[in-house]
Order: sequence, then C-alpha cells, then structure tokens
Amino acid sequence: MSNPHRLPGPRDVRVTLDGDGSDRIVVACPPHPQMGGDRHDSRLTAVSDRLSQDDIDCLRFDYGEWSEGVGERTDALTALSWASDSYDSVGLFGYSFGGGIALLAAVEMSVDAVAVLAPVSVVGDDLLATAALESITTPVQVIYGEHDDTANWQPVVDRARELGQSVEGLSADHFFAGQTEPVAEVMRRFFDDELGRA
Repeated sequence: MSNPHRLPGPRDVRVTLDGDGSDRIVVACPPHPQMGGDRHDSRLTAVSDRLSQDDIDCLRFDYGEWSEGVGERTDALTALSWASDSYDSVGLFGYSFGGGIALLAAVEMSVDAVAVLAPVSVVGDDLLATAALESITTPVQVIYGEHDDTANWQPVVDRARELGQSVEGLSADHFFAGQTEPVAEVMRRFFDDELGRA
C-alpha cells in the first residue's frame, strides 16, 4: 500500500511510503533531480516492491529545491530521521546520484545497513562519496553495472573492496535496462540479512 506524505523539516521533501507496517524500513534516495530523478524512478520502485514482499517497508522521497548536493543530503537526513523515529531497523539505499547521497548521509546519521547502485563518487564540491566510505561503520553493499560508462562509480567500488565491503557487478549499463528484478533481489537479500527480524 502506498501512502504519499510531506515530511516536516527545513525543505519540501515529498515521500511515498510502501509497505504494510513492518518494523523494518529502507529509505530510498533517487537519482539526480536535474536529470529527471525522483521517487518514481524504476530502480527505486522495483527495489521497493521487492522489499515490501519481504515485510520491509520502503520510504521513497523527492529532493527539495536543487542545492548542489548539500540540500539533497539534508533531505536524505530528514527522511532518515523520520524513519528512525518510526521503525526499529533502518536501511538506506540510493541509485546513481542518490547512491552518493546515501553514502554521505550514512556518515551523519546511524543506519543499520547501506546499499548503493551505480553510485557517483563525487556529489558536489567537497562532497566526496568515496571518502564517506571510510566513516561508515555499518555493512555496505555496492552494486554496479559492468558496462556503465555514465557514472564515475569505479572509485567507490575500488574503495569498498579495499574496506572489505560487499561489491557485486552485474552485466548492465548505468540504467540497468532489463536488470531491475535481479537488482531488486540482490538488494532484498542484503537488507533482509542486515536489518534482521523482530
């Protein structure tokens, strides 16, 4: 069941909550808003649908007004704060630009697990997603498309491997055309393992 909401906070963050009231949730960060990225992105909805089938709710949100990555990180933290107040276990997921935002947000607010899909390594000036990996103490999963020549994901993948985090490549480009179901299943397994059950 999907319920649209606007979260209280400093910016206009619109969200859709999918699920039936689990005690586990994943907050999903969309791709670049200036390139059409929003909470209805097909990768986010596929992951959300698969999580909901496994009794994990998903909060998909839209960023507020464009703010060079700084405001978008704030939006992710607003969504995480709401989720943390409402659920026992909280995971964080992001795709592309949203992957970078997810890594940056996980440094500032504790989550139980972080998964990123084709993450960018740099979100904006002084917002380095690759460097954020150093400070994340919870499990991280990085999934990338082996034929992705759109995002600069390689630094994140390399550093995640060096840190012993989970890394998985799929035979796909940046958009994972025809691969959303395999992506969603990999994410489901990761979050089901890491978020636990009550």
